[in-house]
Amino acid sequence: MAAICVFCASSRTLDQRWLDLAAETGAELARRGHTLVSGGGCVGMMGAVADGARSVGGRTVGVIPQSLVDLEVADLASDELLVTDSMASRKTLMIDKSDAFLTLPGGLGTLDELFEVWTTATLALHTKPMVLIDTDGFYRPLLDWLDALADQTFLKPAGRDLLTVTTTVTEALDVLESHLT
Repeated sequence: MAAICVFCASSRTLDQRWLDLAAETGAELARRGHTLVSGGGCVGMMGAVADGARSVGGRTVGVIPQSLVDLEVADLASDELLVTDSMASRKTLMIDKSDAFLTLPGGLGTLDELFEVWTTATLALHTKPMVLIDTDGFYRPLLDWLDALADQTFLKPAGRDLLTVTTTVTEALDVLESHLT
């Protein structure tokens, strides 16, 4: 099956519903036979998605910079933990190791990862599918702004169309799988 990279928050102060969404995502991804690629952290949603995958026997690959290992937030339970020298090399390796990308709610780091993958797709540096899960309208303001960028021709419609938006984990994985076959 596929290696699916999940971008999400690593904050320790999130509402339980976001941690539950991450755990559900990891478990469903693993139930479908996919490998989880993550940012290699053991905290917040990032830790929950990996724990969710492993709770049903899924394989996990974490990619983390040494600076975060030094802060003792590495997911040492990963089946494979790849340590990089920087955040930039982490993103590059996550892209290389993944067949598809799924973005859950998150903050600046999550958006940085999403935009890196999306930008490189618009430049035709990869053709890997990307899905954003907009649970409870979390990303609605961002999506409205992106649509306004497209309306003003700062973002080409073809570039905007590279990112599929769903509202559920099941729908997101169905979309990714339809592009991977």
